[in-house]
Amino acid sequence: MTHTGAIFWFTGLSGSGKTTLATAIANLLQAQNYKVYLLDGDVLRTGLCSDLQFSDYDRTENIRRAGEVAKLFMNEGYLVLCTFISPFISDRDIIRANCPLDKFHEIYVSTPIEECERRDPKGLYAKARQGIIANFTGIDSPYESAVKPDFEIDTTRLSIDEASIKFINHFELIVADRDSPNLRKDYV
Repeated sequence: MTHTGAIFWFTGLSGSGKTTLATAIANLLQAQNYKVYLLDGDVLRTGLCSDLQFSDYDRTENIRRAGEVAKLFMNEGYLVLCTFISPFISDRDIIRANCPLDKFHEIYVSTPIEECERRDPKGLYAKARQGIIANFTGIDSPYESAVKPDFEIDTTRLSIDEASIKFINHFELIVADRDSPNLRKDYV
């Protein structure tokens, strides 16, 4: 299948479901023979960005590097699903501005902090509340919610499968090649 590359930037609090949702979407797209790359914030933090901490400057640099990597894959025709807390609107706006028109799509995973804390898959919120972790986004470091995202989803309202299908249907005109079968027929 031929298609052009694009960046789908998933932003939201830790535990909101960014990676789980993006993984499910990647699987659906790959099953339709799309070239997909999942770029996960936790993975980048262990390699390319392992020299960075969690100051505002370091968070901005982390996102800048992630944006550059995402653009490399996008330029090779991949649909790049990026999962980063990316707490600052200005950082997300810079990535959008550095992408060709209509190639960057901000996906706001707007799961409420109460649910993220309840899930707390890594025990990070509990540690932040106890003062063991400093500068934790949503607790003692700000998270700036997306103002006009291209797509918004609250993972407490839909299952991951339902949210994935909703995403695919929303973006089908962006990712589908004009000669390709309509994704909606396969997933509704």
